[in-house]
Amino acid sequence: MNKDPFKEYIKESEPDKRDKSYAWHTAIGLQAVDGLKTSEYLVNTAVRNVEGEISFDEANALLQSYYEQNPARDENDRTEEADKVSARIAALLSEKAFSFTPNEYISIHRKLFTGIFSHAGRIRDYNITKKEWVLDGATVVYGSATEIKTTLDYDFSEEKKFSYKNLSMDDIIHHLAVFISGLWQIHVFGEGNTRTTAVFFIKYLIAERHL
Repeated sequence: MNKDPFKEYIKESEPDKRDKSYAWHTAIGLQAVDGLKTSEYLVNTAVRNVEGEISFDEANALLQSYYEQNPARDENDRTEEADKVSARIAALLSEKAFSFTPNEYISIHRKLFTGIFSHAGRIRDYNITKKEWVLDGATVVYGSATEIKTTLDYDFSEEKKFSYKNLSMDDIIHHLAVFISGLWQIHVFGEGNTRTTAVFFIKYLIAERHL
């Protein structure tokens, strides 16, 4: 995809098209963060959704049908994952419903990765370390499997108690960065943590903080 087809829509004054375009633009960008690329078919389907020709449910159904008829020939090809997760992210970002709870966070993972990861919506029960390309290959030690639920509940509880009253924008941004990076480093799930955390964070900002 050489040209972002959503930039012009985002500039438009029509709220519905602008909001949908933002959702798709963000959803596709989050795949790139994990080194994944979406297909031209996904982009064309997304544009149809923005134009109001099809709903998010219809977009998801079209993708499901498309990949049933065109299965990947290479087991390392993750285009199907990128396309389907993009569509699910776009739909979630377009929904107003949100609750600031660990269950909401886990639910987002389930909604994004059902049918893609066998552990969709399940807290990992094993310890992991990874070399992260975003950290120049540095190895990150993530939360201990035995402490995930406790740590998750604690972080949410502390954030709920925190007051943003009278804080400068710099202080707000700093606090939010610390909170969300800590949530990400727990690495609640075996895979899909970055996309899940990003979607949760965006919905949190929109629903609760209006930043």
